[in-house]
Amino acid sequence: MTPQLLTQEAFAALGAPDLVYVRPVTAAEIIADTPVAARNGFDLSPDQTLYAVHRADGERLAVLGDRDSAVAAALAHELAPVSVH
Repeated sequence: MTPQLLTQEAFAALGAPDLVYVRPVTAAEIIADTPVAARNGFDLSPDQTLYAVHRADGERLAVLGDRDSAVAAALAHELAPVSVH
């Protein structure tokens, strides 16, 4: 059987379009991916642990200061969060 590749859109829609995952990230990751203008007003230490909410295809939807807030934000938007370790 030949393996088939899924597009990001097809993967995201596969069985659970409302499924998101929550994972810890370092502030350094966020700083590296975020334009300086968007970081104004935030005081982040690069080694600080934050929690990111991602779609099934890996797109980051939100970053929050603690896991409980990340899960609550996902639930508030009618998404089904799971944890990734």
